[in-house]
Amino acid sequence: MKNTLLVLTALGMATAGRAQDKWSLEQCVAYAVSHNISVKQADVQARVDRLTLEQSKAALYPTANTQHSMGYQFGRSIDPTSNQFTTNEILFANHSVNVNADLFNWFRKRNTVAANDFAYEASVARFDKARNDVALNVANAYLAALLSKEQINAARVQLQQSREQRDNVNKQVEAGALPELNLAEMETQLANDSATLINARADLRLRLLQLQALLNLDAADAFDVQSPPVDSIPVEPLAELEPAVVFTSALENLPQQKINELNVKAAVKNVLAAKAAMYPSIGLFGGLDSRYSNAQKLLPSNYQDGVLPIGFVDINGTNYVVNSKEKIPTGFTKNTYFRQLSNNFSQNLGISLSVPIFNGHQARTGWKKAKLNVESQQLSQEQDAQTLKQDIYQAHTNAVAAIEKYNAARIAVTSAQKAYDFARKRFEVGLLKPIDLITNQNNLFKAKINMLSAQYDYVFKLKLLEFYKGHGIKLHH
Repeated sequence: MKNTLLVLTALGMATAGRAQDKWSLEQCVAYAVSHNISVKQADVQARVDRLTLEQSKAALYPTANTQHSMGYQFGRSIDPTSNQFTTNEILFANHSVNVNADLFNWFRKRNTVAANDFAYEASVARFDKARNDVALNVANAYLAALLSKEQINAARVQLQQSREQRDNVNKQVEAGALPELNLAEMETQLANDSATLINARADLRLRLLQLQALLNLDAADAFDVQSPPVDSIPVEPLAELEPAVVFTSALENLPQQKINELNVKAAVKNVLAAKAAMYPSIGLFGGLDSRYSNAQKLLPSNYQDGVLPIGFVDINGTNYVVNSKEKIPTGFTKNTYFRQLSNNFSQNLGISLSVPIFNGHQARTGWKKAKLNVESQQLSQEQDAQTLKQDIYQAHTNAVAAIEKYNAARIAVTSAQKAYDFARKRFEVGLLKPIDLITNQNNLFKAKINMLSAQYDYVFKLKLLEFYKGHGIKLHH
């Protein structure tokens, strides 16, 4: 969908991305929509439906077929040219051309074409939906990886602070100003902070592996993502993402809503096509036919094209066959292959009327099922619209809560930073125990991690509303 997909760069971006050290979100999405199996399956189905549409259009035109057969018969049989019994061995050939055309069938074929056209458009929209779903999943995984990177940065700062504090306490212990218990407490904190950093790095690796899986990249390949500052990620003001406005825009732009609308239209056309099967149809037919038999190799010398003597069989009432080495009897001439085709040439042309009288209620049952399918598609459309509306209002509520949570987390970080600054100053002049400094330091670290999580959470919540609105997902202006 034009308004919901990201604006992708050149086609070569996807293939060039593998050789890059770090991937942007746009590159990840471009590569994913080109290699994701679900997207490929949706594309294949769209092409299948296109072929079905083209075939139904071709069915509007008359059909023409030609049949050719050659065979050998022996024993008591009927000569295919004279329709008389014979016991001779016969080599025969038949040739025919037949043409059929529908003159009027209550627009059954035209309605079938219209239904297939809507079905194909629905498949194209389904392909767009598959790409949108992949883009949304990739964006979610991408933001999760960015959060892990921020957590690594915070853990690295925490570790550096603990290392500096440990070194400072160690100097005081060596000078005899502090007991060794204080150094042991700092060593414990340093070990805990090291473990936190290791866990954060492991979490980032898992996030990147999840993103690689969405991109269908080999897990053994080197892979990393760009890290734009979360504060630089553009988000629309919440006031412009009111749920009622977003819902109206989603109904017009999201592929799923187009799919439902097109499925209903296709179902309505299928009802008309099914109803036409219950009415008479008129057709036109015509054909050409001719045949050959080696049992009829002779003709009277006075033969006139198209006229055979009454009771003529061959010679003396027998199916006389002349070999190539035999002389032609007096009074006869050869009845060649092409002469037989000319002599036996026939044509037919006519109009056919097909009237359904009783066929086990197949046509009527098919019509009733088609009407029920319309109701089913309409209910699916209504259900999806209700689900979409509920999801959008829930996403808006979650976004409001996420923003409030982030604002509260920012206040908590400010307060924890002040408490840690005071505690550090008191510790540096010997007025605070190391365990109390460690407690304040841990409180600050937890507050920062909570703020980062809340910030990325509200960014994604707003991006989700932008996605519903039809603006896609992007991390830069």
